[in-house]
Amino acid sequence: MVKSPHPEADAAPRAYGGVAADERRSRRRAALLDAALDLLAEDGAPAVTKRAVCARARLNDRYFYDLFADRDALLAALAEELTAQGIAAVVTATHAAAADIHSQVHAAADAALGFLVADPRRHALLLDAHSTAALQTARLATQHAIADAMAAVGRELRPDPDHDPLDAAMSAYALVSGALELVAAWMRGEFDTTRDQLTDLIARQLLQAAEPPRSGGFVSRPGDPFPPAATED
Repeated sequence: MVKSPHPEADAAPRAYGGVAADERRSRRRAALLDAALDLLAEDGAPAVTKRAVCARARLNDRYFYDLFADRDALLAALAEELTAQGIAAVVTATHAAAADIHSQVHAAADAALGFLVADPRRHALLLDAHSTAALQTARLATQHAIADAMAAVGRELRPDPDHDPLDAAMSAYALVSGALELVAAWMRGEFDTTRDQLTDLIARQLLQAAEPPRSGGFVSRPGDPFPPAATED
């Protein structure tokens, strides 16, 4: 019998300290992502280097390259991870809300704000403007992912076989990108308002997009910044 020149490759992944290899790898990935988010929030994109991330995570460089090709890949993975967590929080809150559309949309807006407020570091990646191409690409990908999820919810709440999917996608993107900019400005202190008031405003905007048009055109609600123009009889 010929022995393999690399017997360790033929063996099943070993567990150390009762922790399987896949679990250890998952923990290292989480530690590197968390370290990158720390550094980004503290000192911006220039602070997020492979050496700094590994030092903060207390991991050897080889673990970094086992998981990420380079820093840009790490930042892309971080944005994807946070976006997925945020969408999951919104979906969970929506499903837990009452069945009417107003309750579900308000729950979605409140959950999205809650996700950002719960960890102030998150807005450094998801809301702040970035000078590096990798972070800007990640931010745009986040906006598109949230818009896609919102458009899907809109189709579920308002089935309409004649509705143009492209119109829905563009409308969702306009709403999401605008809402994210508004939340970023609020978190920077540019608007002196409460989280509840901001949630109500965003929910009203989302409802205008999710509800079917009413006869007679646009119907304003209290607090709408642009009431419908008067028409002649």
